[in-house]
Amino acid sequence: MPRATDGYAGSDDVIQFLSKAASASIATLAALSFAFFTTSYFSVAKAADVNTSEVTPNIPNYWSPHVRTERPATNLRRIRFLTSDDFPPFSFRDPAGRITGFNVDLARAICEELDVACTLRVKPFDALVETLNRDEGDAIIAGLSTGDPAHADLAFTESYLKFPARFAQRRADAGPITPENFAGKWISVVEGTQHEAFVRRFFTGSLIASYPDAEKARAALRNGDVDAHFGDGLSLSFWLQGSQSRDCCAFSEGAWIEPNYFANGLAIAVRKDTDDLRDAINFALQQIHARGRYAELYLRYFPISFY
Repeated sequence: MPRATDGYAGSDDVIQFLSKAASASIATLAALSFAFFTTSYFSVAKAADVNTSEVTPNIPNYWSPHVRTERPATNLRRIRFLTSDDFPPFSFRDPAGRITGFNVDLARAICEELDVACTLRVKPFDALVETLNRDEGDAIIAGLSTGDPAHADLAFTESYLKFPARFAQRRADAGPITPENFAGKWISVVEGTQHEAFVRRFFTGSLIASYPDAEKARAALRNGDVDAHFGDGLSLSFWLQGSQSRDCCAFSEGAWIEPNYFANGLAIAVRKDTDDLRDAINFALQQIHARGRYAELYLRYFPISFY
């Protein structure tokens, strides 16, 4: 049977989130965990080699400031979150084997905002839905696809993070990219992706170089074989600050979030008979953003904003 313990000192299976006051005392541990993650998982270059202060980072906002959600009237007393530990930087294990990540800290922030006790149970990704349906958890925060037909029996909160596409160019050439000003120029993409479909549809005057994987498509930009690369903004942000890019390149202006091509995002899954829980989480997410906590978490895990 899994054992519930406090904060980051959880067992391999379950952790119990601390109170608001106690949670502040573990912030340093979370920061140390992330420092290890960025160094080991993405082989990030030394700080001196990466300039992250060129522009003010953009923080995504999916909640209208003109629509203020009222705190739901609910007798909610606890939330049993479910997650996996193989989804960095969203949920992964630090050097001591403790679960951490953007999703973990966001779940903690939700519980603090609602002032309810919470646990977070780690399960293999393929077992998460079954565990939820057996009522062994209340909410899945693990990157389930909202558009997957296999998840049709689940309800989802509003998206708390979406994944735009981005252009990257060599630093000396970085600037706005439009179909007009990029006519006759080369763009690298990964073949068979929505990114390839998008540039072939809208950048008809550009020359498209398709590569079998992202590593080769990005290397073409680094080596000067193409004028720009177009791909997933999240993974591209880590490549830009990592050693493989050799500090060659930077994001071009603007994030592309055309819903017909780049609609994927992260939301929290709940059972369809728990509307009160979904409403409460949606309220908490809006409040977390309004209070600036969301920006804090976003920049902790994504120091080069992919927006």
